Amino acid sequence: MRIVVVQEQLEGECRVASTPEVVEEFVAQGNEVSVQSGAGDQAGFNDEEYRIVGATIAPDVSSAIGSEGIVLTIHGLLETDLTSLTSQHVVLGLLDPLWDPEHSNKLTKTGASVLSLDLVPRSTRAQAVDVLSSMATVVGFQAVLMAAERMPKLFPLLITAAGTIPPARVVVLGAGVAGLQAMAIARRLGANVEGFDIRPEALEQIRSLGAKSIDLPEGEEGETPPQRDERIQKDMIPYLAEADLVITAAQIPGAKSPILVTQEMVEAMKPGSLLVDLSIQRGGNCFLSQMDIEVMHQRVTILAPSNLASDMALSASRMFANNLSNLVQLITEEGKIVINREDEVVETMLVAHQGEIVNNTMLQKFDAENQRTDA
Repeated sequence: MRIVVVQEQLEGECRVASTPEVVEEFVAQGNEVSVQSGAGDQAGFNDEEYRIVGATIAPDVSSAIGSEGIVLTIHGLLETDLTSLTSQHVVLGLLDPLWDPEHSNKLTKTGASVLSLDLVPRSTRAQAVDVLSSMATVVGFQAVLMAAERMPKLFPLLITAAGTIPPARVVVLGAGVAGLQAMAIARRLGANVEGFDIRPEALEQIRSLGAKSIDLPEGEEGETPPQRDERIQKDMIPYLAEADLVITAAQIPGAKSPILVTQEMVEAMKPGSLLVDLSIQRGGNCFLSQMDIEVMHQRVTILAPSNLASDMALSASRMFANNLSNLVQLITEEGKIVINREDEVVETMLVAHQGEIVNNTMLQKFDAENQRTDA
């Protein structure tokens, strides 16, 4: 069986979908591995490291892809790379098909089977292939380090000959993997950390990290979602007003990120404070965020990095590669590609098969959008 590792073409992307350590495992299992030249350079893995463990180094993406095999990618192939794909290929990558289905549709037309890592189910069995959680761990870590460098204030309590320096106050909105990791790292750096999530069950996770959970008053009976959001935004203002750093990390799969921080809330923050928006790829959690652009609003700095995981490319690539290795095991049997649609994990992640979109969640979304258009 052929396994292909291509060089990422997205601007600013430094990760690679498989590392020499994982490639060595593939080769030991009897697989042929083709790595596009330069694929791992920006992550710290040169061609010679791949060659030593048994990979063949291909001069370009077309040569690497060949006539068949499992193609390992971060973001999926670019449109210019699709001409080499056939029905004998399986493409794995972060395609985000519910938010941006165009690329998945183009991949489908090649006849290749396509699995999107964004669609991994939330189950115990799927944890081994959960790239989203792996990358969110890196993003949460990176967000705090970036903030610590940019903030005009130290994180920990310091008692010095020059006086006592109080700890920084950090508020994290959203207790998913990235948010919880951010809380944990901020706590380790000595900050006072408060966390909030709309899910009641997440509050215990926040407290388990040593952070304080923000418990807001409950709404009135019959409250609509927009009324709930408005109430939460209003009730959060006193917490943001005291914060030196606010990190937002709330996302809804396949949908626009909810607005957690309004312009009014930003204007209530202290001069010199910092807000880091980790959900900018789907619009952002802060009303004023702009992707990869530093925004200054009334002396509050707003950062909205779109690919923090790439900034820690070596560790992120290793985690990504291990998750993909586990996924490869799920879609192969005795050295052959087998797309087992009876497997819940595979079926949930499967976007396209035999030239057709087969993902039920995508099809339901398309039907709902068509019905709204017809109406």
